Amino acid sequence: MNHQPTSYFPLLTPLQIDRFGQMDRLYREWNAMINVISRKDIDQVGVHHILHSLSIARIITFKSGTTVMDAGTGGGFPGIPLAVMFPEVQFTLVDSIGKKIRVVEAIAASLGLQNVTALNARFESVRQKFDFVTGRAVSNLPLFLSMISPCVKKLGFNDLANGVLYLTGGEIEPDMKKLAAKSNTYDLSDHFTEGYFATKKVVHIYNF
Repeated sequence: MNHQPTSYFPLLTPLQIDRFGQMDRLYREWNAMINVISRKDIDQVGVHHILHSLSIARIITFKSGTTVMDAGTGGGFPGIPLAVMFPEVQFTLVDSIGKKIRVVEAIAASLGLQNVTALNARFESVRQKFDFVTGRAVSNLPLFLSMISPCVKKLGFNDLANGVLYLTGGEIEPDMKKLAAKSNTYDLSDHFTEGYFATKKVVHIYNF
């Protein structure tokens, strides 16, 4: 098991530590049956997926009662690690691929997560409203933003304004210039020492 969450998040409870420990094993087991993480990446699930998801928790501490939609969650990232980190926050994990949602449901059940709802749907069809929407590896950020903007509540109560928390790597400036919105970019190399995070960022987009 990769123990990075405990070194970066020293206040984890024994239950959270146990759940993160189980998560590594569960993803390996499920990935052998249903491929939700690339074969070459599964040995790096701790850093590339679990810890990467938790980078959002270095940018914001969601307050109790916050609602989050993880749009295009895939195998449950960043939604499931964040649901372990924030048990008082409600997460709706949405993906259009049924087999991926089955993995999400199974892992959330194995971990005993009561704050996760898995939804097999296209995220642009969701009519519910949330405080935040998370996204990862989005190919077209302006299009993504136009699709999820109706889902974001205007008024929030967290330390960051309601909006999108987007995990990315590489060059994002061309896309950012196309957005009629405010944004802040956080370099994950400021928060994590692993080389994987050298070019990774969390982008907070709001007021759109």
